[in-house]
Amino acid sequence: MSLRTRTRAALGAALLLIGTATQGAPMHDLLIGTYTQDGSEGLYRYRFDAGSGRIDPRPVQVVEAHNPSWLVLDATRNRLFAVNENGPGNADPVGRASSFSIDPDSQALTPIDRQSTLSDHPTHASLSHDGRYLFVANYAVAEDPGGSLAVIPVNPDGTLEPVTQIATHQASGVHPERQQSSHVHSVVPSPDGRFVFVSDLGADKVFVYRYDPANTERPLIPAEPAAVKLPPGSGPRHLAFSEDGKQAWLTLELTAQLARFDHADGVLTQRQLVDLIGENDGGKHSAAAVHPSHDGRFLYVSDRGEVNRLLVFAIEPDGALREIQRRPTDGQEPREFTLSPDGRHMLVANQLSDTVVVIERDAKTGLLGETVQTLPISRPSHVVFMP
Repeated sequence: MSLRTRTRAALGAALLLIGTATQGAPMHDLLIGTYTQDGSEGLYRYRFDAGSGRIDPRPVQVVEAHNPSWLVLDATRNRLFAVNENGPGNADPVGRASSFSIDPDSQALTPIDRQSTLSDHPTHASLSHDGRYLFVANYAVAEDPGGSLAVIPVNPDGTLEPVTQIATHQASGVHPERQQSSHVHSVVPSPDGRFVFVSDLGADKVFVYRYDPANTERPLIPAEPAAVKLPPGSGPRHLAFSEDGKQAWLTLELTAQLARFDHADGVLTQRQLVDLIGENDGGKHSAAAVHPSHDGRFLYVSDRGEVNRLLVFAIEPDGALREIQRRPTDGQEPREFTLSPDGRHMLVANQLSDTVVVIERDAKTGLLGETVQTLPISRPSHVVFMP
């Protein structure tokens, strides 16, 4: 498939000038990745007004791509990477990773390259700290071929080499439908870049690899210990670290729980297991995204299913989590969310209600307030602010 960009540069420049003059607050570029089975064209770039907390509903750029569901920014090199979450039945049935250049002045995106990830439905990716490798989580819905970790070399010009390393894991088999094969759901480097943590929903483990850039063919080497065991049938999904790397949090999708760990030198030690399902809750629950606030004082987690909400936790001085709020996302299936650069707003990608919702946030208390805006967009999956 050829990628095509459509840029409305003049309109974007005019909106920037008008927004800055009338609001007196910074304007930010915002990227939204989507699923494209139901009319979305792919990757959208919008303008966000930090003063009003509103997204201009007219995108300044649209990049056509199949299912760019997860985005990775490399601000140092003015690059963007995306996974194309394709599989059997899609217009493009091959799971891929794509790279783009970012114009340092206009923020315009230009496609550079694509590569197969050697499996289906890549859902997550991250970049090595030196920018030399893209680590890709192949979820793979079907038992055959099953999920895997793929390592793709990145050249200085942003082009991508074929997969140089691939790893699979033994499934736990506990869940009769979701755990009959490996389903790698996220790949997250430690803040110091020395280790890579691979959450495998199908295996009930987080696998730990040591990053060795000198080994160009197999830069990821199993660490010691090589994995962290989670409760049987829990389904680990996404992992996030504190800025200093001493704390980590993991969503367990299948049991709707949140695990808290101490971290040191590639070793995760579990300290807390929090149930996201309340005493009076019924229906389906599914833990998804997890992110700390910019100041490290609060943690946010999304719970999908029939409740569709965000849970807010205060992070105590000893690292313990204390729940302080449960707030509906005003939509269905909050797959991902992000805080605005100033921390005054939360943006939530409600995948199944075709909306990105902007919610007020009190930076002092961490609490979420009123809904500012509901932006219609088909099947949003990831929301990222550009630098």
